[in-house]
Amino acid sequence: MSAEPPRELDAPRLTAGGALPWITTPLLLAILVLAWHLYVSETRISAFILPSPAAVWEAWKGIIVAASTWNHTWATVYETLAGFFWASLVGVSLGVALARLRWLEITLNPFIVATQVVPKVALVPLMIVWFGFGMTSKVVIAAVLAFFPILTNTVLGVKSVDSGHRDVMLSLNATRWMVFRRLELPSSLPYILTGMEVGVVLAIIGAVVGEFLGGNTGLGYLLVARMGAYETDVLFAVIVHMTMVGFLFYFAIGVVRRVLIPWHESVVIEKAAR
Repeated sequence: MSAEPPRELDAPRLTAGGALPWITTPLLLAILVLAWHLYVSETRISAFILPSPAAVWEAWKGIIVAASTWNHTWATVYETLAGFFWASLVGVSLGVALARLRWLEITLNPFIVATQVVPKVALVPLMIVWFGFGMTSKVVIAAVLAFFPILTNTVLGVKSVDSGHRDVMLSLNATRWMVFRRLELPSSLPYILTGMEVGVVLAIIGAVVGEFLGGNTGLGYLLVARMGAYETDVLFAVIVHMTMVGFLFYFAIGVVRRVLIPWHESVVIEKAAR
C-alpha cells in the first residue's frame, strides 16, 4: 500500500488551525475586558485614573456619532496615507538602486542608518518649524517613520533573488528592465509587502505624534484635547478608535498581499488553513 501524500494528511490540521483564532482571539479579548472590569469594580479605583469598560464603550458610542470625530479621523487617515505613499515610493525606488549598485549602498548606508538611530520624536519639533503646523509636517513625519522598514526589506528582497535565474535571463538577452519587471520585482514583493505592513503602522504613529505637538486637527489633537479636559473615558475611547483605524490599515496591506502574491507560501498556507 502506498502512503498518502503529506499534504492530504496535514489538511485537517491546517483547517482546524485556521478556525482556532476565530475562537481564541475573541475569548482572550473577553478575558482581558472582564479582568479590567473586575479590577475597576473591586479596587474602586477612581474613574479619572481608570474608567470601566462600560464607561469607555459609552464614550466611544458618543464620539463616533459626532461629525468632528470623523473630520479628525479623515485628517489622520490622509496624513498616514500620504506619508506612507511617499515612504513607499522613495523606499522601494532607493532600495532597488541600493541592492543593484553596491557602491551606492556602501556610500549611502551610513547616512541612512544615522537618520534612523536618531529618536524620531526629537525630530518632530524640527519638522514643525520647517513645514509649519499644517498637514505637511505630519505627512513628512509619517513618511520618515515608515521609510526605513520599507527600504531595508526592499534591499533584502532584491538581493534574495536567485542569481542563477538572473543569469539565465541575461543569457537570453533580457534587458535590465525586463529582469527587474519579470524576476526581481515579483521575487521581492513578499519582502516589500512585509516592510509595508510595518511601515503603515509606523506611519500612523508618526501622524499622531505630529498631531500631539502641533496643529488643531487629527486624532492626536483630539486625544490631547480630551486629556486637557480631564475626560479620561473619552481619552480611552479615542485610543480605541485610533487602534481600529490602525487595524484597518494593517489588514488592507494583508489584502494587497493576497492579491499581488497569491502564489507565495505564506498566502497559500493561510488559504489552506481556512
